[in-house]
Amino acid sequence: MITEFKDLDLSKQYTYADYLSWRFKERVELFRGWVKKMSPAPNRRHQEITNRINVGVFNYLAEKKCKAYTAPFDVLLSRKGADTVVQPDVCVICDLSKLTDQGCTGAPELIVEVLSPGNSSREKKDKFDLYQENGVLEYWLVSPMEETVFVYDLNKAGRYLGRQPFVEGMQVESKVIKGFVIEVDDIFRE
Repeated sequence: MITEFKDLDLSKQYTYADYLSWRFKERVELFRGWVKKMSPAPNRRHQEITNRINVGVFNYLAEKKCKAYTAPFDVLLSRKGADTVVQPDVCVICDLSKLTDQGCTGAPELIVEVLSPGNSSREKKDKFDLYQENGVLEYWLVSPMEETVFVYDLNKAGRYLGRQPFVEGMQVESKVIKGFVIEVDDIFRE
């Protein structure tokens, strides 16, 4: 059992079983078996935006089948022979058979990632590709810097199609969570 981050061999690929055995404070994700240290704790604005989205989704789903979760919440995605464990800012799971005591095994229907200066390229490229490849039906990228929400829907060919960016004065409507709408102004209000 590894109890300190410094004891990991970052030149080695790991499995989900390895990940579950680690007992150190640092938060990490596993990308196709490779350890990726997460940015330091998100700043206050990031937390407020994440909470507003989560509260909206959580309240909307209160009497519905789907469940919403926020990080830290493990999502295990295993394709192409390597384990991947991510902790999206917000995720919605409608196929409740995917839920385990540790988190979610398989693709959530909706994932929301709030960008921070330290994670923007990972969310825009690495996680975009990963979520598309694993069949996440709807992916929201929320940019506090631009006060814009970018929404990508998975098409029948398994590729993301981007909608018009959602900005001030607009509403974001989920196609996966039928009837869920949130005001962009409410997401970014100070």
